[in-house]
Amino acid sequence: MSNSPRRIRRAARILLIDEHERLLLIRFAPPTRRAFWCGVGGECDPHEDFHEAAVRELFEETGLKVESCGPEIAQRTDDFITLEGEPVTSDERFFRVRTTSFTPDSAGHTELERALIKEFRWFSADDLAQWHEPVFPVNILDLLLAEAAQ
Repeated sequence: MSNSPRRIRRAARILLIDEHERLLLIRFAPPTRRAFWCGVGGECDPHEDFHEAAVRELFEETGLKVESCGPEIAQRTDDFITLEGEPVTSDERFFRVRTTSFTPDSAGHTELERALIKEFRWFSADDLAQWHEPVFPVNILDLLLAEAAQ
């Protein structure tokens, strides 16, 4: 194993919450690891700040166009291995966007996303508490409950 430092991977994550207080999650099914769910979002492009990346990722992954994803509501860092197999240290910033329920549009997906994204689903807090597949970040239920209390 290399002793070289991990690359810092800046990413924007969006808690996309509908009128029923449900959170939109995406199911990824990589061929070399167990399927998992995560919220909308992804890596910042080199020229982007977290807010700009949040707006872009929301549109690319769901088709929902917004002017702003609002203020940053949470931040976390974590070490993980990307879908491309690169070990990174993530610097993730979370934003909340409220919307009415809709069917996401996958027209803006990258080639990798088209290969790995298998499903979109709106989750209630109860759904998340009982879900059988991994959900990332692991504290996403806490984030949803905190936002529902707002």
